[in-house]
Amino acid sequence: MPHAADDSLSLTLPDESATLNLGARLAAVLRPGMTVYLSGDLGAGKTTLVRGLLRSLGFRGRVKSPTYTLVELYEVSSLNLYHFDLYRFADPVEWAEAGFREYFNAGSICLVEWPEKAAGLLPEPDLALRLSWAGEGRQAELVAYTEAGRRCIASLKTA
Repeated sequence: MPHAADDSLSLTLPDESATLNLGARLAAVLRPGMTVYLSGDLGAGKTTLVRGLLRSLGFRGRVKSPTYTLVELYEVSSLNLYHFDLYRFADPVEWAEAGFREYFNAGSICLVEWPEKAAGLLPEPDLALRLSWAGEGRQAELVAYTEAGRRCIASLKTA
């Protein structure tokens, strides 16, 4: 489905620093209750982007991809931020048994890597961000799916 110009944003990220900076910019515009899908090949920078976001919110601990645990909780700025990595996710029963659905609520932000692995189980994203290789750097494509996502993109365009 095509998106209106105010529903999307394309950015060139020439290096890791630019990816971290985009994460920091996202930290400034995301609000509790939002879900963000993070897509891209292995090594495209999804966890780097999350690290930049968390650092901007004041988190100083280790930020790692939760590939084996499926989710990491970060409590920062009186906010619960859930970082999902569904690369190894294979069993929908595990989703229900782990109570993951409950993490998607008005008081938390959920960042989901590899959302296609849990198709049909996840809520619609407010914002979808795809990172792809562009020479030595990356290309970031952001698409809003909700009004909250459109506000984020509008804020990113004016920042």
